[in-house]
Amino acid sequence: MGLDYYDPMISKQRFAALLLFAFLAAQAQPRQPEESAPTSSMDSALFYQLLLGELNLQGNDPGAAFSLLLDAARKTSDTRLFKRAIEIALQSRAGESALQAARAWRQAEPNSREANRYILQIVIALNRLPEVVDPIKREIKLTPADEREDVINSLPRYFARASNKKQAASLLEQALADQLQAGSAAVAAAAWTSVGRLRLDAKDSKGALEAARKGHLAQPRAEGPVLLALLLIDPARPQAEALARKYLESGQVRPELRLEYARRLLEGQRTKEAFEQTRMINDQDPGFAEAWLIRGILELENNALEPAEQSLKRYVDLMSPSPSSRDGEQNRGLVQAYLSLSLIAEKRSDMRAANEWLSRITNPQDAVRVQSRRANLLASQGRLEEGRKLLQALPERTPEQARAKINAEIQLLREYKQYQPAYDMLVQATRNLPDDHELLYDLATLAEKLGRPEEMERILRNVMALKPDYAHSYNALGYSLADRALRLDEARELIAKAMALMPGDPYIADSLGWLEFRSGNKAQARRILEEAFKKRPDAEIAAHLGEVLWSMGEREKALAIWREGSALNAANETLLETLKRLDIKL
Repeated sequence: MGLDYYDPMISKQRFAALLLFAFLAAQAQPRQPEESAPTSSMDSALFYQLLLGELNLQGNDPGAAFSLLLDAARKTSDTRLFKRAIEIALQSRAGESALQAARAWRQAEPNSREANRYILQIVIALNRLPEVVDPIKREIKLTPADEREDVINSLPRYFARASNKKQAASLLEQALADQLQAGSAAVAAAAWTSVGRLRLDAKDSKGALEAARKGHLAQPRAEGPVLLALLLIDPARPQAEALARKYLESGQVRPELRLEYARRLLEGQRTKEAFEQTRMINDQDPGFAEAWLIRGILELENNALEPAEQSLKRYVDLMSPSPSSRDGEQNRGLVQAYLSLSLIAEKRSDMRAANEWLSRITNPQDAVRVQSRRANLLASQGRLEEGRKLLQALPERTPEQARAKINAEIQLLREYKQYQPAYDMLVQATRNLPDDHELLYDLATLAEKLGRPEEMERILRNVMALKPDYAHSYNALGYSLADRALRLDEARELIAKAMALMPGDPYIADSLGWLEFRSGNKAQARRILEEAFKKRPDAEIAAHLGEVLWSMGEREKALAIWREGSALNAANETLLETLKRLDIKL
């Protein structure tokens, strides 16, 4: 009988187990001098018990394996055996057994933070949230004083998969009661921040804001409450931004914190304010790369090509010396910088430089973005069909790739005003994906471009039914009605619905301002549009604001706004139509 007989019986895993327990046997006790008899607790019977446990595991009897390993762990108080028993139980999805082993470990080693953390993690996984209070208190008690702030900050991560976030927040507050009331200033701030983060996870924004406020009062220079406040920034909660701004204006702050504020401003379409924050970071710490990237992109959006190029190249110079990632994947920021620099070169009609920037992007995951830029370069040279073929040749191994490929070609056609082919492509796409609200929305906007407002409305009504919280559909129909001076009361209701879903959005504010103008409320329209343009300088908003100012007799202001809008995007259709209709030469 050959050796093949033994192959199914003795696996590589079993050999590994034999080696493990041979090691444990050798390490169980320090070696005694040769003249002394060995006193190892790992006697032959126990060693056999360990091997038998592993053999039971290989034989698909994890229950027996667990019992043998846990018994051995109790006899030896060996940390590695407790861990192995827990591992076997977790692999077998036997949560109660894993908890039993973890508690036995803690009983054997009452001061073991690792054993206590296992208990905390397991009771949360078992959804036995009321049992978290004791292990959290133990964890803090066992932690050296100079480490407690970091430990408290890490606590919300344990509850990432907790099913009842509201209960988790309440129990964490109970467990941290001493730190919230009588801890050091830094520890109290950390405790309130952790409670606030769980309240935020539980959708309790009011409670989270209150926690941020109390944390800030406990330690005004602590970053945790400020970061929590930044997450809560919303037009409905001005106190959150006030707290963050107070901290940011009080002196030198870490650039990461200011950058987070800039990101929140960008989410709210407050680009001018976001740009100012990046400029402050650049002044404070010129070597902080990420701020240069955001600054360059914002400058490019404003069509400030020279400053944008300088900022983006500064970012590339700062990032290039370091490896992008462990597996060699291109850094996401560098990809965005290369794409933006390619666009700048294209705007200058330097196609060679544009392609050179694109050639630096080698990651296949960025194929759609890179080919989209190359297709745009071809289209800008009158070779639109070549650009389309470039996109059509992209692989579509997954539904996501197929969707991205369709979107890229449709966007290319829209950019070059090939509305009918883009419409035809979307009709086919929506036949395959009839419930995709984003594709349907795009189809509705193309129907409007093709002069089919009734079809646009029908499609948008369908989007509202499919996705009642999709603000863009309400805004698009409300704006269309206002622009055509039709059913203005209904337009107001639609735009109000959009604003409720996306408060503070400057494009929805633009629709409201245009509605007020169409309704004859010029002063109100001006106020709304000026505020929207301040938050988000945009050629379309400039077109509307300029017309309101022109109608009010403020011709010089109107011309200045239109010139600013033209500098942002000279090809904007709304701006061009407005200037043509009013016979304006800039």
